[in-house]
Amino acid sequence: MAQTTFAKQTAWDHKSTTVVTELNPMQKPLVVIGILAAIVLLSSIVHGSNWTQGVLFIIGLALGVTLLHARFGFTSAFRRLMSVGNVQGLQAHMLMLAVASTLFAIILATGFSFTGVKPTGFVSPVGVSVIFGAFLFGIGMQLGGGCASGTLYSVGGGSSSMILTLIAFIAGSTLGAYHYTFWMKDTPSLPPISLAESTGLGYFGAWGVQMIVFAIIYWITTVIAKKKNPPMMKPLPTTTGLKKIVRGSWPLFAAAIILAVLNALTLTVRGNPWGITSAFALWGGKALMAMGVDVTSWGYFTGANGAALTHTVLADPTSVMNFGIMLGAFISAASQGTFKPSKIKPGVALASMIGGVMMGYGARLAFGCNIGAYFGGIASFSLHGWVWMVMAMLGTYTALFIRPLFGLSNPKPTDSIC
Repeated sequence: MAQTTFAKQTAWDHKSTTVVTELNPMQKPLVVIGILAAIVLLSSIVHGSNWTQGVLFIIGLALGVTLLHARFGFTSAFRRLMSVGNVQGLQAHMLMLAVASTLFAIILATGFSFTGVKPTGFVSPVGVSVIFGAFLFGIGMQLGGGCASGTLYSVGGGSSSMILTLIAFIAGSTLGAYHYTFWMKDTPSLPPISLAESTGLGYFGAWGVQMIVFAIIYWITTVIAKKKNPPMMKPLPTTTGLKKIVRGSWPLFAAAIILAVLNALTLTVRGNPWGITSAFALWGGKALMAMGVDVTSWGYFTGANGAALTHTVLADPTSVMNFGIMLGAFISAASQGTFKPSKIKPGVALASMIGGVMMGYGARLAFGCNIGAYFGGIASFSLHGWVWMVMAMLGTYTALFIRPLFGLSNPKPTDSIC
């Protein structure tokens, strides 16, 4: 007991996000079920499509494992920053983006690929749709209880309310696809702006600029932390040795590096960075088609998006990665003994559904979510990724005043925060 207390005190002194303590028993039957499901799904993907899709599914599994083990959040990181000035999450983001930008610069400059597909980053226009969509997403993720990646790994990890968020997310993304033509054609927008290609800096010049920006933001966060002295994140339970990889929680910074590497690996395998929400629009479109709705007349479902409607979802790279994330999180939660779905409070249920719709709709307008637009966009040196970050922050700040209406609490300066 004394040793555990000392470990906790040491963790807090060093602002660690993990602490060595006793863990829940492993839920072995669920682990076995999860592993068998992963093997069956991998076999189905490879048989029905190809090994490239299979590799993307495996990357998805790794993403789910990493997200769950570190409880790596975008929603919580933004909320902690805007409410009490806790910067741990944003600092992890800066490390993740710095590593990803470095790897992306090399890959995009050299054209390196494992599959022969030319790698292309996510570079999108900056206009009213991005500004409004990212702002809407920022509010939505604070009501829904998670961002795009957070929704997937929380569903896999056993969160009951996030199932409602996911369903509403799909509905909102489908609605956004329906209105897509209006937002793209009838609202003002600048052309896609790449800090590498549009400015003449090249990828390594743009990399240098972004490294400076990341360093400045990181320095600003340290100033904020010293001035506000905010409560630290409540450390997650972990263990030592090899057990930590399977059973324990992982440090936030370690997860940031792993996520960056996995995103770069995704770029070299499928030719584009990691994305999530395009699959939601596809799933919603397929569901409406099954009910007799002609979604092929929508502007969004043209070209590759339209072609995806005619194929199985196992042939869609984003879909198989999403399935991998949820399944990887499920296996990890069961390994940690934390897969315990619970009842949903009415206020939380309503907030989850409203937030999910807002995120889905906002993601379609903003050319992506916290992964495709923020993570993938900035790592691809796209200006729209930075705009997304700012507007999602403003949306988060606005949501702090809305959350209490649904019985959702905001972090307080006197509390330890999760």
